[in-house]
Amino acid sequence: MTLDGIVDTLRAAGCVFAEEEAAVLRSVASGAGLDALVAARAAGAPLEHLVGWVEFAGLRVAVGPGVFVPRRRTELLVDQVVAAAPTVVVELFCGAAAVAAAVAAALPSAEVHAADVSPEALVHARLNLRADRVHGGDLDAGLPPDLRGRVDVLVANAPYVPTGAIATMPPEARDHEPRAALDGGADGLDHHRRLAARAPRWLRPGGLLVVETSRGQAAGTAAAMVGFATTVVRDDDRDATAVVGRLTSGASPPPRSST
Repeated sequence: MTLDGIVDTLRAAGCVFAEEEAAVLRSVASGAGLDALVAARAAGAPLEHLVGWVEFAGLRVAVGPGVFVPRRRTELLVDQVVAAAPTVVVELFCGAAAVAAAVAAALPSAEVHAADVSPEALVHARLNLRADRVHGGDLDAGLPPDLRGRVDVLVANAPYVPTGAIATMPPEARDHEPRAALDGGADGLDHHRRLAARAPRWLRPGGLLVVETSRGQAAGTAAAMVGFATTVVRDDDRDATAVVGRLTSGASPPPRSST
């Protein structure tokens, strides 16, 4: 299939960035293999699942079928964590551990851990972060006990799509990414409440809880962080929102975005 033919096929299927996607597909396959990838993409399979990686915060992060694909907006979490210059970082609901991997690359001396309950996610997380620092278990159940009370930053892109809104998501997310990585309950904030309740046992005094959310849900995410001094951080260029909470201990306010 020619490049123009691939572009035409992808454009007809509704791919907004057909030219860029065609170039990526041609870079990883040819002949019948390429034809199969083009057909799968035209049928709605995420490009990242087909090629096995996604560009994120300057890294090529391994992903695959059954794994949530990190979005550019989540790079805001990386910015907030790195700005805090932490020594110990934990990413919960890590998926492929994109945030943890980016933080580890930016802060090579930091001790960075990640955890998720999904076996598929953990396989890919261990490709992106030191395998011995990737832990399996629901929420924080798999974390090493010796992390308690000494984590500087706990960061999470926990599922926050309201259950009723999942049906309105693009097909490549709704049909190909795990529902458990999207569904945040009736108001989308079930996991944010769980995070806020469990975070104090892991954070040092004054430690940070950094959570991705939406502009409309930010107030609810902040309200869930009982015992934290909170700041809503917004990056319009990436259409990204996060709430940064500092475990109250007389410490200074959490870092703010420059955007």
